[in-house]
Amino acid sequence: MRKVFGNPWIGLAFRLVLAAVLTYAGAVKLFEPGGARDAIVAYRIFGGNIPDILGWAMPISEVILGLLLLMGLFVRWAAFLTACLMTAFVLGIASVWIRGYNIDCGCFGGGGDITGEGRNWRYTSEILRDLLFTGMGVWLVAWPRTRFGLDVTSSDMPATDDAA
Repeated sequence: MRKVFGNPWIGLAFRLVLAAVLTYAGAVKLFEPGGARDAIVAYRIFGGNIPDILGWAMPISEVILGLLLLMGLFVRWAAFLTACLMTAFVLGIASVWIRGYNIDCGCFGGGGDITGEGRNWRYTSEILRDLLFTGMGVWLVAWPRTRFGLDVTSSDMPATDDAA
């Protein structure tokens, strides 16, 4: 059986999936009127100017992380920040679920208050999706060496047991 953990091909797949998700999600929010601000306000966590700042900072960060992962640059750090971002999304979604709010998470644009129809399935699927993405990020933190990356830790050479 081929080595699964640390396999550079699996790492490449995770890198590309996260790159696509982050770049798409960030770009959609950047070009949407109001950016991610409306979605952030719907979570009812931050007050003052924080939603305005996060409404621009979050999508820009998503695009930057997505591009870094796509190119395979700073994979360990980009994956760590991605895992942290996805964990924050899980906590945010769980927070509104627990507090009884009905919102669209705004993960891929949109966001804001919606009807409660299908709420449990919606929140469950969003949390599971983001946990999956968190797991992919954690994998890349542990094994940043992937195929076709520009990072020093990336290589097209076969991985060895002593490789970091």
